[in-house]
Amino acid sequence: MAFPDFDQALVLTGGGTGGHFFPAVALAEGAASRWSERRIVFVGAQRGIEARKLPGTPWPHLLLDAEGFLGRSPLRVLRSGWKLWRATAVLKGLWRKQRPWAVIGTGGYGAAPALLAARSLGIPYFLHESNAAPGALVKLVAPRARRVWCGLDAVRDLLPGADCLTVGTPVRSSFLRGFSSLEVLQPPFRLLVLGGSGGARALNDALMEIAGPLLEASPDWEILHQTGPAEACRLAERALHPRHRLVPFLEHVDTALEEASLVVSRAGASTCAELRAAGRGAILVPLPTAAHDHQRRNAQALADQGRALLEPQGEGFPDRLRARCRSLMADPDTRRRLAGSPEPNRAVEACLDDLSARL
Repeated sequence: MAFPDFDQALVLTGGGTGGHFFPAVALAEGAASRWSERRIVFVGAQRGIEARKLPGTPWPHLLLDAEGFLGRSPLRVLRSGWKLWRATAVLKGLWRKQRPWAVIGTGGYGAAPALLAARSLGIPYFLHESNAAPGALVKLVAPRARRVWCGLDAVRDLLPGADCLTVGTPVRSSFLRGFSSLEVLQPPFRLLVLGGSGGARALNDALMEIAGPLLEASPDWEILHQTGPAEACRLAERALHPRHRLVPFLEHVDTALEEASLVVSRAGASTCAELRAAGRGAILVPLPTAAHDHQRRNAQALADQGRALLEPQGEGFPDRLRARCRSLMADPDTRRRLAGSPEPNRAVEACLDDLSARL
């Protein structure tokens, strides 16, 4: 395995899902712009979104054999623990010789080896917790972090003993621009469906059931539906309405949001931040198995701001979702109220200003 040069590098670590990986990318983009002479290196896991995305980027990176613990059998938990110990030991061996300048972790199992190695070696590390409920890894390492940057104020009370600062959730550079208002969109209006970076089977199945009737009742609408890479194969042979288009993954989510009149989505923290930045309203369907129910809390926070409606999964979900979509597709005034105005996102700037002050 070829190792990147870590000497005095800024290490970004976070992954498994887009909700952990994309804030790390946003912070890396901001750091590269601010400190052009500083080497920036990613550390992640060999599975998860970072394993698919990092090889196609200019970022030097190291992908380790690590996996999550949540929802696993006792035997698999033991295996995951062994892999975590081994990956952490690899990093500690490297970093004793090539000591990073600092480590920034954005959560997810892919961040565990780097954060544990930094804590063990006394390397300065910072955390960003995007979700309304912190994950187990963040809770474990937060007390010794130089700072924990929080996406929402509610997180602070859940991390006793940590030095917290509320900054919002970092968004990628493509979202740090002006977005056109909802009023400029013309027919065909677009319903954008986002199931998260890995897709969402329950959301996909519901849309396959309701898309045809929705589009028949709304001739001036179309549906762009991101299924997730694995789900794209499963749904490839399904019959579709002519105005219902499936794509495995959207590379340019900023453009897709700008062209959407309404969004149906999971409620990851990054998605919620991107909706605010783009000024688009949404029906949010929280992942019911999300750790600590954090997606429901994320969705509720956006709903409390009047920028989203929360529609849980469960009994009757397809019918409830169809009724909610049909109502909003026929009601431009409510869509405009949900969308609000695009909200400038300054989270990257706030994080890097704080990092500079503390180092």
